[in-house]
Amino acid sequence: MRTIAEINDKINRKQAVVWTVEEVKARVAEVGVTQAAKEVDAIATGTFEPMESSGAIINLGQTDPPIKIRQCWLDGIPAYSGFGPVDLYIGATEPVDTQQGEDAREHGGAYVIEDLIAGKSVQLRAIGQATDCYPRASFETTISSKTINQFYLYNPRNLYQNFIVGVNGGDRTLFTYLGPLHPQLGNAVYSNTGAISPLLNDPKLQLIGIGSRILLGGAIGYVSWEGTQHFPLQKRLPNDTPVGPAATLALIGDAKQMNPKWVRACYFKNYGPSLMLGVGVLLPVLHDFVVQHCAVEDKDLVAPVVDFSIPRRVRPTFGLVSYAQLKSGKIAIDGKAVRVAPLASIFLSRQVALELKEWITAGKFTLTEPVAPIPMDRSFLPQDKFGSQEMEIE
Repeated sequence: MRTIAEINDKINRKQAVVWTVEEVKARVAEVGVTQAAKEVDAIATGTFEPMESSGAIINLGQTDPPIKIRQCWLDGIPAYSGFGPVDLYIGATEPVDTQQGEDAREHGGAYVIEDLIAGKSVQLRAIGQATDCYPRASFETTISSKTINQFYLYNPRNLYQNFIVGVNGGDRTLFTYLGPLHPQLGNAVYSNTGAISPLLNDPKLQLIGIGSRILLGGAIGYVSWEGTQHFPLQKRLPNDTPVGPAATLALIGDAKQMNPKWVRACYFKNYGPSLMLGVGVLLPVLHDFVVQHCAVEDKDLVAPVVDFSIPRRVRPTFGLVSYAQLKSGKIAIDGKAVRVAPLASIFLSRQVALELKEWITAGKFTLTEPVAPIPMDRSFLPQDKFGSQEMEIE
């Protein structure tokens, strides 16, 4: 029906028809897939959810005399320094280093990233390996996004294509990456946004590939590779959507251009810090099948209900539930009504999609042709002697 070049030409002339994925679903209900596909050029999707496999690359610039940093702390948070002399990587989930006498408050790498993006200053303390070419042994200063060179997010695993629902069948509260799970099936928590989630609307990753331009943290970003724990061979329904954790993507983007509205630190009690991140993905309507996939509804998508009280890599489940059931606020488990809450913000996910739509309408965002597809044949290799192909629920 269309090519990416044709759609970009319409975007540049501000003539492209762009709908959010929810607008597509509503239009398909009115006129059907074929007619809707004739009317729309591109579909804006978005999500705002915890993405803890995230972090930032920072280049400080050299000191005088030069330093080869081998240990470093940013506001008391350890940053990895085992590559270039003044290159750092700070992970979103890195906690405060209490061995260095830092205050063990609710803090972590995600807060440093958020502060730098917001234009705030953070304290840097570094220990160097003294060599003939890098004689300096230590360095302390205050940095901000304006006083460093490169500052970009490189996130090894974002945009889960589906996830799990966490519950607790045990007798004590469990503190997890989904937040507190109360005993005796006291609550359930899910983190994917269901029918508005970007990768559930492109289930075979036919439109998204390496080099695809996206909205990342309120700025331009790109898909850089498959994500860690990428598991496209997950079991799937007849509509091609997975029944549990499946595809993931690695993302990259210039943090100096990002908006703190879409990059927010958070802290899970007795678990640690994480990063709430807004990501928008534009799906070009190249064929009717694009709209067909985007017409999927919450009742047609499922996730496994996983019992965290069993401390195993592959935990038992209470079966599958639809996202329509999850979004109703209650699900039934063994005849018991269990209240449910989303970890992702459905409201802000919609706002991400709307912001991406506004960028396109204004001619500020165009599509890119992927330079290579995301592999869809990756199996999952756990670290045990059995070599199971089941997806780890981490």
